[in-house]
Amino acid sequence: MLTVGIDVGGTSVRAGVVDPKGAVLDTTRAPTPSGGAPLEDAITTAVEELSTRHKIGAVGLAVAGFVTEDRMSVRFAPHLAWRDSPVAKAMTQRLGLPVVLEHDANAAALAEHRFGAARGAKVAVMVALGTGIGGALLIDGEVFRGAYGVAPELGHLRVVPNGRPCPCGKKGCWERYCSGTALSATAVELMARHPGASTVLAREAAGDPQRVTGRKVSGAARDGDPIAQRALAELAKWLGEGLALVADVYDPEVVVIGGGVSESAPLFLDDAREHYAAVVTGTGFRPLARIRTAQLGDDAGIVGAATMAREMVGKR
Repeated sequence: MLTVGIDVGGTSVRAGVVDPKGAVLDTTRAPTPSGGAPLEDAITTAVEELSTRHKIGAVGLAVAGFVTEDRMSVRFAPHLAWRDSPVAKAMTQRLGLPVVLEHDANAAALAEHRFGAARGAKVAVMVALGTGIGGALLIDGEVFRGAYGVAPELGHLRVVPNGRPCPCGKKGCWERYCSGTALSATAVELMARHPGASTVLAREAAGDPQRVTGRKVSGAARDGDPIAQRALAELAKWLGEGLALVADVYDPEVVVIGGGVSESAPLFLDDAREHYAAVVTGTGFRPLARIRTAQLGDDAGIVGAATMAREMVGKR
């Protein structure tokens, strides 16, 4: 049976048809709308488009937010419009197909455990770097969701008291310093403090800070821009700092770094590993987690959501 996995992120809605071996056969993509109803329209359009080319048996939605323990409703999504929304029921009625929800990082972690970088790991953590940070914990191959379905929300660990404001309502969350959004914010701050220091990135921005995206910062760093390289170094430091906290709590065997920012991992991951190893509790006297990039790349959420949808139908 073919199923559709949809990664519903703060920036884009990406859908893919996935087979039982985890292969993505077909995809479609659209910008994430700002309202709840338009977002459901976008999901419907994506599934209907893919259904014209494939016979679909079920749909899984990987959502950047809190999902209830029965995986039927979205409690809260910092970067999306849903609040206490029975999304699975509504989408099942609209599509005429079984629909299941999952936190996007949980979905990506499951995909990596079944088909990718965390295969066989007893305890694995996923850190998905995108618009924000998604976190997931797998124990013996099973997703740990906590008592109410919201664990582990790693991106909103507070790492800087009274730091940068976060859409979740707090200040100083880890994702405000270690994500695609954070990378652009850091670059803009550095350009303001050091006018004239940037070359490539300044041309990209053309005087408009809104044009400085995380992707552009990574590109400028590859081209030797000093501000962009410094922004990547900051991201690496905060990634290592956060991973040390994660290791102190969960003691994972493997940490998988995924999300869109992981495409630029060669620019920051070695530095992040070094920082993690230097600050984790008991450094030098404990085994360190293997820190790997997601083998499934940006498709991990899609593959995981589709896999969960297939399993849901199989249990019925």
